[in-house]
Amino acid sequence: MDTLKEERWQKDRDLFVARAEELGAEVLVQSADGNDATQLRQAESLLVQGVDVLVVIPHNAEVAASIVDAARRSNVPVISYDRLIKNSDVDLYISFDNEKVGEMQAQYLVERAPKGNYILIGGAPTDNNAKMFRDGQMRILKPFVDRGDIKVAADQWARDWLPEEALKHTENALTVGSDDVAAVLASNDATAGGAIQALIRVNLASKVFVSGQDADLAALQRIVAGTQTMTVYKPVSLLAVRAAEAAVSLAKREAVAADRTVNNGKIDVRSILLEPITVDRENLESTVIKDGFHRREDVFKGSR
Repeated sequence: MDTLKEERWQKDRDLFVARAEELGAEVLVQSADGNDATQLRQAESLLVQGVDVLVVIPHNAEVAASIVDAARRSNVPVISYDRLIKNSDVDLYISFDNEKVGEMQAQYLVERAPKGNYILIGGAPTDNNAKMFRDGQMRILKPFVDRGDIKVAADQWARDWLPEEALKHTENALTVGSDDVAAVLASNDATAGGAIQALIRVNLASKVFVSGQDADLAALQRIVAGTQTMTVYKPVSLLAVRAAEAAVSLAKREAVAADRTVNNGKIDVRSILLEPITVDRENLESTVIKDGFHRREDVFKGSR
């Protein structure tokens, strides 16, 4: 795993381990804390220990190709989990339709703010998903920009998806633009949280539309409070379970059905892509709460 610092990844770990153990597997979990060298060293250690399959959430989509190379030398299959490992012979990619996630974020915002200045906060430049989200976002935004209805006032990337990076970029954009902003297109909930801190400081929270992704508890609480407008819910229970089932099958050298492919710069990777869900104040009870992803009392904690 790249990291366990974010709530979302802790859920992935727990769900994956539970399902894999149900299927009779033993799961060894390592977290690299966002360090490429550490992640490679951990993967090599697992290979020496004789694992039957590696499931990798890469910190750096390019650097992680060396993990796949090492695994292939040991004849161990590799699943690229949620984030695509670039330029490698990875065996399977399982994630959500990430370009669609970006489209959903942008579409939601342009329907509510079809004109005005937009601040774009991307994710980690080392994460291929961040680039896929941006491709989807720009597919929706481009016609509005071309017509002059929307102006991209700032377009920045948040190193390692850090909220403080999003805070800094949003503060700078607000200063340059004299606080004139209609929407912040933040690529996940962590960066949305950082951007909203900046908006609060200039009394613009709840007045500016803000997107997000991952359905983090803090984000849902912000949606209830009105400071964040939407998030994209990716049911990690489906992702983690499917990945665990695929991992066990690959470990047994059994076939895994995959009806899509995604090119990683070297090959068309066999892929399983799940459907994301837009969540806002209107449907959070019928989605994330109904699914048990978060408890209602936690989501509405402190609200009136």
